[in-house]
Amino acid sequence: MAISAAQVKELREKTGAGMMDCKKALTEADGDFEKAIEILRKKGASVAAKRAERSANEGVVIADSFNGGKSGAIVEVNCETDFVAKSDDFIKFSQMIYDVVVSEKPNSVDELMELANDGKKLADSLNDVVAKIGEKIEVSRFRVEETENGVVTGYIHHGSKLGVLVVAENAKEESKNDLSDLLKDIAMQAAAMKPGFLYREEVPQDTLNKEIEIYKEVARKEGKPEQILEKIAQGKLNKYFEENCLFEQVYVKDNSKKVSDLIKEFNAKNGSEVKLKLFHRFHLSDENKK
Repeated sequence: MAISAAQVKELREKTGAGMMDCKKALTEADGDFEKAIEILRKKGASVAAKRAERSANEGVVIADSFNGGKSGAIVEVNCETDFVAKSDDFIKFSQMIYDVVVSEKPNSVDELMELANDGKKLADSLNDVVAKIGEKIEVSRFRVEETENGVVTGYIHHGSKLGVLVVAENAKEESKNDLSDLLKDIAMQAAAMKPGFLYREEVPQDTLNKEIEIYKEVARKEGKPEQILEKIAQGKLNKYFEENCLFEQVYVKDNSKKVSDLIKEFNAKNGSEVKLKLFHRFHLSDENKK
């Protein structure tokens, strides 16, 4: 049967697919609108498969708190180009992913993609947006955090390519707003200074052993006596902690203080025992996205 331009236009407006794709789908479906949509959806899955090997290093990071600051989530959704990352369709899809993460709190990306939003499985929604936009799109990672007696605070750096979620515990109800402000500053610290750990106790022993061996070898090549190499290495290890552990970093807004000092001052002022619990730092360029 003949397919009219009006039919093609209507299908294109509904699906966002290209004109030729819409015409072919309608022709294949003998003008059956719903069948044509199904054909395009299947084509979307095909497009997604074809693009699976392509690199998706652009995108957005969304981080925020909810449930009165007792919960928070951070999500990274990737695409291939910055142009698409700023498009309405991609932003809308990414926000939908964040909203489902918040409401359902899945345990993994695979579990997340099996969930539904408005009656449609997220995996199908992903295929649809891939078909419409024409780029590889993937939900890379997410974390959801909750605390009974603390505060969760999210921070997004300008451009939405970098986000941080920080959790603190043992907050007094009357000082939670002030603590949220402090955690925002600490999240900005984490965004700027890229710590790998919160506390020195979290650094794996094999990482420390490698650092110590490097420090010893450098000192050995500088002609330092063998008997003092261990002492030199331990001294440099403290510097490693100061650079790589958020709690021990010099505060970027006031280099006379460390992040640990900010917590001590807050507790002294509020008569509290607030303790930083954890942080997540998502940056689009991260190599390890576990």
